[in-house]
Amino acid sequence: MSNSAPIPHHAIHYVNRVGWLRAAVLGANDGIVSTASLMTGIAASGASSQSILLSGVAALVAGAMSMAAGEYVSVSAQSDTERADLAKEAKALRNQPHAEWVELRDIYVERGLTPDLAGQVAEQLMAADALGAHARDELGISDLSTARPVQAAMASAASFAVGATPPVLAAAIAPAGGAITAIVAMCLFCLILLGHVGARLGGARPLRSILRTLFWGALAMAATAGAGHLFDAAI
Repeated sequence: MSNSAPIPHHAIHYVNRVGWLRAAVLGANDGIVSTASLMTGIAASGASSQSILLSGVAALVAGAMSMAAGEYVSVSAQSDTERADLAKEAKALRNQPHAEWVELRDIYVERGLTPDLAGQVAEQLMAADALGAHARDELGISDLSTARPVQAAMASAASFAVGATPPVLAAAIAPAGGAITAIVAMCLFCLILLGHVGARLGGARPLRSILRTLFWGALAMAATAGAGHLFDAAI
């Protein structure tokens, strides 16, 4: 028998991926669905192949910039709120440290610790990093959840561009009169792939994720194609 020590087990957790995974999946899904839907609607109106392709390229560029700007603004607002709460908490720790200790102790009591043990835990954590302890356990702010505007903006823009590229390529290589079929087929394939990859990265069940992305993507394309048919005129 081998006397070598067993390989330690390292649990795999997915919560540390939430921030960038949400932005990436949202951006890619939006890139696929919005670009393919717009191009499908343009194609359904009887537009030329050049107009369909141009609309896709425009949607890719505009969508990527819009996603980046939207993510940056919204996550920056979250970051501003977090900084304001941390500043308020830091002031309270300076002016009334005992009251803040009581507050932290009570939080641990609510989580199941005895008052004595909760008081000791609160005292030791505050001695090590008072603001960090209150940020984590009172405000729910940690390194995993801290808002990162630039990271979110870049992830959203890049993922949108990645998602929007396949429908544009499908329109570019589609034969005359076959743009709608090529775009829809490419979109559905990409949505299946996105649902599977997103579920795997997040530790969820792929089938549910795939069906969810397929349903909303197909609905968006059908609605836009219907709107395009109402015009029935080349652009």
